[in-house]
Amino acid sequence: MTRGVFISFEGGEGAGKSTQARALADRLRAEGKSVLLTREPGGSPGAEEIRHLLVTGEPGRWTPETETLLHFAARADHLARTVRPALARGDWVLCDRFVDSTTAYQGYGQGIGLPDIDWLTRFIVGDDGPDLTFILDVPVEMGLSRAAARTGDENRYERMDRTFHERLRAAFQDIARQNPARCLVLDATRPPAQTGMIIWDAVRSHLLP
Repeated sequence: MTRGVFISFEGGEGAGKSTQARALADRLRAEGKSVLLTREPGGSPGAEEIRHLLVTGEPGRWTPETETLLHFAARADHLARTVRPALARGDWVLCDRFVDSTTAYQGYGQGIGLPDIDWLTRFIVGDDGPDLTFILDVPVEMGLSRAAARTGDENRYERMDRTFHERLRAAFQDIARQNPARCLVLDATRPPAQTGMIIWDAVRSHLLP
């Protein structure tokens, strides 16, 4: 069976990744595609337990090294139990965050060496990275304002300082420059429906026959 397609959605807080992932899933299903919509950290029972440790509580509850390893532990379980089986079935996998978020948040944002993250990526992810990545870009203040409107206690990263979020935005731009064949940066200040059409056009031209 032909391997499925793996698409990731990246960006800072409040960029609209989840909204666009859901919209693309709906369009693909309307085309008769089998779609798995998932997220990181999370996406499998064990990874969801680790997610709670990462996205709740005080901003400084973990050292950067511990936090990085927790993300990769969650990712290993997510890949083994959710992503790889779906790709083997030929599904389209749409993931709200993946390795680029670890590179941005823990690498650029918290100062973990990028060679260490690259090594962990090779060890845990191997050749099973995304075929296409959409990076949704919004000014920091706009993104944090959107994120503040959400309810619930998964706000640990949102409460980190402004300079951290500025580093994240620059990091995603840098990741896109280094991976032009895979990454597409989108201005997510547009209305969501307009952004969604740009994403759909890119998917049709890059990945649909």
